[in-house]
Amino acid sequence: MNLRQACEKGSQHTGPRTTLHNGPPMTPPPAPVPTRRTAALRAALAERLRAFDVRSLAEGAERHAAVALAVIDEGPGAGVAGLPAFSAPSDRAALLLTRRSAALRAHAGQWALPGGRLDAGETPEAAALRELHEETGLAVDAGAVLGRLDDFATRSGFVITPVVVWAGVGDALVPNPGEVESVHRIPVDELLREDAPLLDALAGSAHPVLRMPVGDSWIAAPTAAVLYQFREWCLLGRPTRVAHFEQPHFAWR
Repeated sequence: MNLRQACEKGSQHTGPRTTLHNGPPMTPPPAPVPTRRTAALRAALAERLRAFDVRSLAEGAERHAAVALAVIDEGPGAGVAGLPAFSAPSDRAALLLTRRSAALRAHAGQWALPGGRLDAGETPEAAALRELHEETGLAVDAGAVLGRLDDFATRSGFVITPVVVWAGVGDALVPNPGEVESVHRIPVDELLREDAPLLDALAGSAHPVLRMPVGDSWIAAPTAAVLYQFREWCLLGRPTRVAHFEQPHFAWR
């Protein structure tokens, strides 16, 4: 059994939240967290993450990476078709995503969370903060780390550890031209759309590809799987595993 198969076997769920449970009614989930970048949101996210039973896959993994789920202000807007731009900065909470440079050998032009491989002796938290700074120019200290979500094993052979970071206003973002084509502030409200997630069958797989709609476009797993778990647990307080979700073939390379 390879890492991906073990990951799928250990997953609790095979679909989105609307199809997870049958039988007696469940206890109502906690109220959704506020979606402006306030002290109340930071406290709510930290509390949810302290209570989260993280599933780790990194032990023994040959290729271990970390990504930053950086919570910042929406500011001037996402810069994505179908989402608004603002003349005065918006203080709605957003997550910082990038489009990878078209010049990269792997996953060129794809949506991504800031992140990359761990250096020798480096923790996922340190790697996530380092990569956040290297890719977007946004520097925050270790005190900004709120917690982790589940590790995700990718079809390209990495185990990704998602690290949630309170990143402040997020002024003066400077994309690293060698790695990043553009940076985008995706409002967390966008993750709560009624049409999310989008699930697609993949030939040869028992599990669907997961996509998250953003504006007039969409983001695919593995990034979308991490965003979906952030939505379900951090924003809505609904325990959800995502390790079983598939990735489109273009993400396998």
